[in-house]
Amino acid sequence: MAKCDEGYLCEVCGKDVANLSESDLYLRYVVGLLDPEVLHTTPERHLRCNPALAQYIVHEKFEPIFIEGPFDKRSLEPAYVQQQETLLTRGWMRLQELASSETPIIEYPLPEVLQRMRKHSSGF
Repeated sequence: MAKCDEGYLCEVCGKDVANLSESDLYLRYVVGLLDPEVLHTTPERHLRCNPALAQYIVHEKFEPIFIEGPFDKRSLEPAYVQQQETLLTRGWMRLQELASSETPIIEYPLPEVLQRMRKHSSGF
């Protein structure tokens, strides 16, 4: 099978990341943590296969993830944790919307991320 026919395989578990709504790659793109220029060359992961990021998603429809160690959000500065929870939960909610839409990939990011991208590309 050609690489392009395999879909996006998770670099952690090796299984197919079948849905946009469970994509670590696209969550990072939507919230502005991943430059669109490297989207096609960056490895994919399931959200749950990246618990250091997924722990910040706080939503009734997302089963909480807890980790131990230096990246455990419970041991980090509360203001930083709140900021990350707000951003990544909004991003996750955006992924849920996008999963059932025909939105062009260039319009996936959150509004403020799109604004920064446009400002950056215009040279200002």
